[in-house]
Amino acid sequence: MTPHRLSRDDARRIAVRAQLLDAERPADPVEVAEQVGWIKIDPTAVIAPCEQTMLWTRIGEAYDPAHLRKAVERDRQLVELDGAFHPVSALPALLVHLRSHAEHPRAKEWLAANTRFRKEVLARLRAEGPLLASAIPDTAKVARSNDSGWWSDNQVPRMLELLSLRGEVAVVRREGRSKVWDLAERVHPAMPDLTLEEARRAIAERRLRAAGVAKHSGWTPVQDAGEPVQIEGVKGTWRVDPEALAALDDDPGGRVAFLNPYDAMLFDRPRLEAVFGFAYVLEQFKPKPERRYGLFAHPILMRDRFVGMLEATADRKEGVLHVQAVHEFLPFEEEEREMVRQEVLDLARWLGLPLSDISDV
Repeated sequence: MTPHRLSRDDARRIAVRAQLLDAERPADPVEVAEQVGWIKIDPTAVIAPCEQTMLWTRIGEAYDPAHLRKAVERDRQLVELDGAFHPVSALPALLVHLRSHAEHPRAKEWLAANTRFRKEVLARLRAEGPLLASAIPDTAKVARSNDSGWWSDNQVPRMLELLSLRGEVAVVRREGRSKVWDLAERVHPAMPDLTLEEARRAIAERRLRAAGVAKHSGWTPVQDAGEPVQIEGVKGTWRVDPEALAALDDDPGGRVAFLNPYDAMLFDRPRLEAVFGFAYVLEQFKPKPERRYGLFAHPILMRDRFVGMLEATADRKEGVLHVQAVHEFLPFEEEEREMVRQEVLDLARWLGLPLSDISDV
């Protein structure tokens, strides 16, 4: 079909709305996950962990962390898998997709060498679960290499993670930051059997709905989902969600949003630069002298443009929110400065922390 044509302004508006970052707020974590696709789990809490800031940024002052726990642990509407919370509706396709990754030759070789260990882990969960990984003995015959430094030498967490990708075990809940595991059959609902092709098509459609507009392949591969579109001043043919395109004239307007560096909106760096003109670099792993905006500065989205970076720290020991700087890419208008100031005040209220110095904002 003949590609649609979009201005970059309209492409940005579609992308912002698809990520629930416009003026119309979602109601709860399940609604966020269904639309955004996934809620990244990351313990870095310079302000708050990613799973919490992603939800507060979208829902606003009505969001309480207890809402996320309820959706995961009691209502079972969200499930933790592969480092993120996903809606249960996405699980059939996601598990088929992840199982294909778990069939990597090195993973299969390690599992084959540890057949007895795998059976012992599953037997322990069947008899005693739910359990923390620390309650399961490490009887691995062959250890996986730890060159990256991301894992401990204990092989139980590695086995559990791999078995979760295979759909054999699942996370029931967390105790602090530690995962509590059980057999997947006692956690996941009954699901339809999908072929790998059906799963990939369903995932591509979800990705496009979450992005609004994305390239056929790349960081957010949507393949042939949606419809072709050309964006003014942007190279290549993209894909657009037809429902998002049809709703373009109903845009409720924008607002200010502070985005955790691991927020889903920031994942596709090439799209950020092509459509938003924002070359985002996470400075967390840069040496301090090379940082421009700070260790874990949060990008500031204003309506459909990235306008600056919030450098702030929630100091629980002192009981304050320190705002080291609001870095402005271009000088703010007075109205824009007030919008950012009000969002900082809302952030402080949500955290339950006073600002260390209100004049810094």
